[in-house]
Amino acid sequence: MDIKTLLSSIHQTAEIFDVSGISLNSNTLSKGDLFIALQGENSHGVEYIDSAIENGCVAVLIEGKDFECDVPTIRIDNLKTHLSKLAQNFYTQAKNVDLIAVTGTNGKTSVSHYISQLLDFLEVDNGVIGTLGISKVDKKSVNTTPDIFSIYSSLEEYWNQGIKLAIIEASSHALIQDRLEGLSFIQGIFTNLTQDHLDYHETMDNYREAKVKLFKNGFSKKAIINRDDESHQYFLDNASDKNPITFGLDDLEFFKNSENGFICQLNNYVFELPLVGEFNLSNAMAAYQSVKCLGYSDDQIIPFLAELSPPPGRMQQLENSHIWVDYAHTPDALDNALSTLKTHYPEFKIRVLFGCGGDRDKGKRQIMGKIASETADSIILTNDNPRSEDPQSIVNDILAGTKVENDVQVILDRGDAIKSAVQTLGEEEALLVAGKGHETTQVIGSKTLQFSDIEEVLNALN
Repeated sequence: MDIKTLLSSIHQTAEIFDVSGISLNSNTLSKGDLFIALQGENSHGVEYIDSAIENGCVAVLIEGKDFECDVPTIRIDNLKTHLSKLAQNFYTQAKNVDLIAVTGTNGKTSVSHYISQLLDFLEVDNGVIGTLGISKVDKKSVNTTPDIFSIYSSLEEYWNQGIKLAIIEASSHALIQDRLEGLSFIQGIFTNLTQDHLDYHETMDNYREAKVKLFKNGFSKKAIINRDDESHQYFLDNASDKNPITFGLDDLEFFKNSENGFICQLNNYVFELPLVGEFNLSNAMAAYQSVKCLGYSDDQIIPFLAELSPPPGRMQQLENSHIWVDYAHTPDALDNALSTLKTHYPEFKIRVLFGCGGDRDKGKRQIMGKIASETADSIILTNDNPRSEDPQSIVNDILAGTKVENDVQVILDRGDAIKSAVQTLGEEEALLVAGKGHETTQVIGSKTLQFSDIEEVLNALN
C-alpha cells in the first residue's frame, strides 16, 4: 500500500513509497515495513530506529521529537491515538473475521483453546490469538494479547487462508491500552476476577473496569458471563447486551471426580470430562456455551467435551507421573491448582514449587505463601522471573505468608529446585510446578534465558 493511502485522514504527506507492513517492534518487522516509534513505558521507539533500518524498514512514523536517519521520517502529533486507524487502513480484511474474546484473571487460555478444540471437532476452521502465540500464523506472542498491528495482520492472514473465525485472549492491559480498538466481537466471555496486575492497575476497581470494557458500548454483541464469580452481577449490569448468557457449575446435573477428571451429566448426556479441577469444569462450560451460541446443538457439542485436552502448561501431567506443570501465578490460580490435586489425590501428600515475578504485583506474594502453607504439605520456593528485583527479597515476601512450622525449602536456581523436587518425590507424593507453565524463557536481571519447566521436569524424570 502506498504511504499516502495509508495516512489518508491522518496526515498529509508529499512522500511517495509503498509499505508492506506495520510494526511497533524493530526486531519483528520485515523488509518494506513501516516502523512506528512510540514512547513506551521504559523507552522511546527512537532508540530502536537504527535496528529497524537494519531489519529493512522503509520509513518511520514518529511523535514528540524530530529525528534524522537514513529513511523518511514522518512526524504525527498524538500518534498513539491513530494506531487503530492505521491498522484498519492497511489490514482492510481483518474486520471481516468473526471474533470471540475471552477475558478474566484466570482461564483465558484454557477457554480459548477449548472453544478452538470443539470447533476443530466440528470441522470449523478457526484461529487463536493469545498467551501461547498466534495459531496457524507464523507468529509468536510473549504477551497475553499482542500489539494492535500483530492482531490486525494475523486476522488479515486468517482471512486470506479462508479462516473466518478467531478467538482472542483479551487481557486487561490490552483492553485499557486499546490494542483491540476498531474490532468488534460476536461474543465476549468473562471467566473470573481475582487479584493480579495491581502493579499496573493499582486497585481492584481499576482492574475490574479494564475487564468490563469488553462488554460496554456494543464492543461485544453477545455477553457470556460466569455467574459463579462474585463479580458477575457487575459485568451483567454493565453489559450493553441486555440478554446475556450465563454459565456455572450448576449447569451440570451432577459431576463427580474420576481418575482422569470428572464424570458429568449435562442435559441428560453422561460423559467423562478428561480435565482435572473444578475451574476446568467452569472453563469447559464457558466453551460449551460459546459454541452453542454459534448455533450448534447439544447433540453436536457434548460428545466432544469428552475429547478436550488441556493447553500446554495448564495442569499438564507429565509422563504419567504424579507431577503437574501449571501456569498458576495468581493467588486464586495457585489455590485452585493445589486444591485440585488434594481433591483428586486425597491419599497423596502435595508438594508445590513456585516463586513470584519481579517488578510485578508485590501484594500477591504473601497471599500466595499463605495459600501454599495452608494447602500443600511441603513447599519449595524458587525464582520465577525475578527481572530487576533481588530474588531473595521476592522469596522473603512469600515467606511472610507461610507458617513457621511449614516444611519450606528455598532453592533460588529454578533448574536446581525442579531437579531436587522431582528426584526426591516420594511414591505417594504429588508435585505441582507452578508459575511459568508453557513459558520457554526466564528473565533474570537484564538477561532473557532459555528455560522451560516442562523440559526441566522431563530431564529430571529421565
